[in-house]
Amino acid sequence: MPKPASPMAPSATFVWVRRIFLVALTLFTLAPVLVMASSSLKPLQDVQGPFRWIPSSLTVRPYIDIWSTVPLWDYFVNSLIVSLSATILSVVIAIFAAYGVSRYRFRGRKIFTVTVLSTQMLPGILFLLPLFLLFVSIGNSTGVALHGSRLGLILTYLTFSLPFSIWMLVGYFESIPRELDEAAAVDGCGPLRTLLQIVVPAAVPGIIAVGVYAFMTAWGEVLFASVITNDRSRTLAIGLQGYATQYDVYWNQVMAASLVVSVPVVAGFLLLQRYLVAGLTAGAIK
Repeated sequence: MPKPASPMAPSATFVWVRRIFLVALTLFTLAPVLVMASSSLKPLQDVQGPFRWIPSSLTVRPYIDIWSTVPLWDYFVNSLIVSLSATILSVVIAIFAAYGVSRYRFRGRKIFTVTVLSTQMLPGILFLLPLFLLFVSIGNSTGVALHGSRLGLILTYLTFSLPFSIWMLVGYFESIPRELDEAAAVDGCGPLRTLLQIVVPAAVPGIIAVGVYAFMTAWGEVLFASVITNDRSRTLAIGLQGYATQYDVYWNQVMAASLVVSVPVVAGFLLLQRYLVAGLTAGAIK
């Protein structure tokens, strides 16, 4: 005899409504990407006229011209150096800080944790003018050029991603059994060796999640990059504005360049997606 349906099983109507909603949501999400792809394959005169989904004539010329209209490669290198440097520094510092907070009980531990997390409650624009004045003052007094340099931007993005990275890794490290540390200590491992050989390998998903977060935070930031950088240290987020001149806007090249610069981030996210989900889930559960 057939088994009766579970009272908690969703009805067929609900399943179809959910499918239709998900399809509509997917199309709504992909619509801007399709507009970008379509516009990047059009001549400039077609982009400036009424929008059409299917171009009247296809051309790959915008993908060739984007490299000569503005120094896109230089902007790409600047963004890559700044994002990778900020990511590596954020991950390394967060690992040591989170390990100290999760494994040791010291005076001011709770105050430190709350202070680190509370920095995320303030809007970033509040720090724009203080950072600008601080970098200019340091440059005038020490000769270390932070304003208009990639170093200043790296330090800025480090302050953005480091608090959340520490907070997230603290939760992940606390989910790792302390018995592993005790077993390593019995075998003669010191705290540093235990961290590097025992805890870090067990926390790879959380570390990758922190790295992806730090990289994406730095890669697409616009506000601080527009104030702190100059022509030599300009990043992609600011460099894309170069396609808008006093007399015209090369919309087809803007769309082509936007697709090209998004490829590294999308590819990296797809490759590390399972680690990112595992890291975020473990930290959230703890």
